[in-house]
Amino acid sequence: MSETEGKKYSGIDFKTFGKSFFTQRFSNLGYLPRWIIFTIDVGIVMLSCTLTYLIVSNLTLSFYNSFSIPVRYAFMLLVNISCFLVFRTYAGIIRHSSFVDALKLLFATGTSLAILTFVNYLHYFVFGTKIYLFPGLVVNAVISFVMLFVYRVLVKYMFEHYLNRVDKNKQLKVVIYGSDANAVALANVLAADQLKKYRLMGFLEKRKSRVEKQMLGLPIIHYKNNTAVVLRALKADGIIIADRKLSKKDKLRIVEECLENKFKVLTLPAVTDWEDQEQIAKSIKKFDINDLLERQPIALDNLQIASQISGKVILITGAAGSIGSEIVQQVLLFNPKKVILLDQAESPLHDLVLNLRKNGYGINVVPIVADIKDEILLHHIFETHQPELVYHAAAYKHVPLMEDNPYQAVMNNVIGTKNLADCAVRFGVSRFVMVSTDKAVNPSNVMGASKRIAELYVQSLYFEKGKAAGIKFITTRFGNVLGSNGSVVPLFTKQIEEGGPITITHPEIIRYFMTIPEACQLVLEAGAMGNGGEIYIFDMGKPVKIIDLAKKMIQLAGLIPNKEIEIKITGLRPGEKLYEELLNDSSKTLPTHHDKIMIAIDAHDESYELIENKIAELKHNTLNLDMEATVRVMKDIVPEFKSLNSNFASLDVV
Repeated sequence: MSETEGKKYSGIDFKTFGKSFFTQRFSNLGYLPRWIIFTIDVGIVMLSCTLTYLIVSNLTLSFYNSFSIPVRYAFMLLVNISCFLVFRTYAGIIRHSSFVDALKLLFATGTSLAILTFVNYLHYFVFGTKIYLFPGLVVNAVISFVMLFVYRVLVKYMFEHYLNRVDKNKQLKVVIYGSDANAVALANVLAADQLKKYRLMGFLEKRKSRVEKQMLGLPIIHYKNNTAVVLRALKADGIIIADRKLSKKDKLRIVEECLENKFKVLTLPAVTDWEDQEQIAKSIKKFDINDLLERQPIALDNLQIASQISGKVILITGAAGSIGSEIVQQVLLFNPKKVILLDQAESPLHDLVLNLRKNGYGINVVPIVADIKDEILLHHIFETHQPELVYHAAAYKHVPLMEDNPYQAVMNNVIGTKNLADCAVRFGVSRFVMVSTDKAVNPSNVMGASKRIAELYVQSLYFEKGKAAGIKFITTRFGNVLGSNGSVVPLFTKQIEEGGPITITHPEIIRYFMTIPEACQLVLEAGAMGNGGEIYIFDMGKPVKIIDLAKKMIQLAGLIPNKEIEIKITGLRPGEKLYEELLNDSSKTLPTHHDKIMIAIDAHDESYELIENKIAELKHNTLNLDMEATVRVMKDIVPEFKSLNSNFASLDVV
């Protein structure tokens, strides 16, 4: 038989077969049933007893004859078994044995020694003779502990270095930013991860030190300037930012440096249970674009909000939308008496209710499928439930779509808001908080103009009727919301997943952004602090260039802009601006107790009666489907409304 035939017989590669056989046979050893582990531990104790007898018998000729040798060692074995059961030394997964498992073994063998010593001397005081030689008990305890411990260490080592080997070429080589306790815990998580997705190359921290240090056998690198230089030196593929104390500025700089040099950036959300290693490993994710907002998140005062909501009946319109559903979640935290969820979208409202029940909210939540254009039904809802606070988030918001459908923009955003506000006055609501948009400022489209008209009506209604009745009408105005339905981030994410291209209307277009929780906190805060008639605006930091946002999202996905994912310029859509504003040219601002929240003072002289009459004319033209006349009235109500890239531009007065 040739050498080749010797290696392969009947088509079988014995070398490969042997490796596969042992890997399959032993790869699940760490998950053996507990009774097998318990049996092995008992066998080790029996072996320890035998070794103890041989050692002691060769050290002395003097033995106690209280009981026979089998009885003495059977009792010793029984005591050890009892301690194993008490301390559950068999319950751990062997391949993941840790310091805690070693302590269990130490306590079990130590307790066995204490019990046997107590019984030994008790027998001496009662009967005048001992059962065991005390040195023998100590020797037995030491041998038992060492053998039990070494057995676990050997199994753990075997799995880590032989049976659980992975293809290192498929592992992502990473560096952990930080060297604190959390960084050490994360390193242990990566080492224990069964999937072995990551291979840790070292730790990175920004400290001035010339002393080379190591932790867990890996280097701690101190750097001054560029993070990418260190990653390149360590031959890493990416970095995991685990330092929760890292400033926003430093975090952004690290991300920028890594993305520019094509290194992956990962992050770990705040961890509450470091013992749950499997869940922590799953939580490591790509850096979130929300973390790249060039401003610090704004923390708002919840005490004042709680005093306004607790024990009250709350009505939330647009409750199933991205903003409305977050308002619902936050309102429920303040223990209202009842929350009425109003939305015309049946399925999203159903999903919201199921999610609330799943999360165990025992509050009285009342879902109502209704349209705010339906004045009769709104009257019935207000009369039946008597809401004390209204958060009005229902609106049509997509600019190009509303430019083609001015009927819906007017009927929902203007007439629907008027219906709600009128019901608030009629049924004595204490506060009415309306969610508006920066597109209502110097509007260039039908959607923005419709929201501005709604703002004007709500303000004028407060000064005409609400103020005397003690009803506070408040408006909040902010820019684009990251992650909301139809916003650019979910759109870009989907386009990246589909392989591109990412579509942008203009290379110079910029927008203000905020997160959904921040936007909703603003709504709740405004509702609590408002005295009536105000429009609250948010300091939203620096505007973001959309094309830069797209490039960062592509890079965070590990791809190259305009090479692996194309960025395609499509041209401005009807009614779309290059930039949005939070104030018009004639507006001023007043400060509030919060340095990030301001009150917009808009100059307008229209009385409630005049605005109401114009809205009546607007509604008449809309119901008659005369869209040109409808938009003309909108421009009359809002003189600064100048259409951009729209068929309605011809109606503008030059």
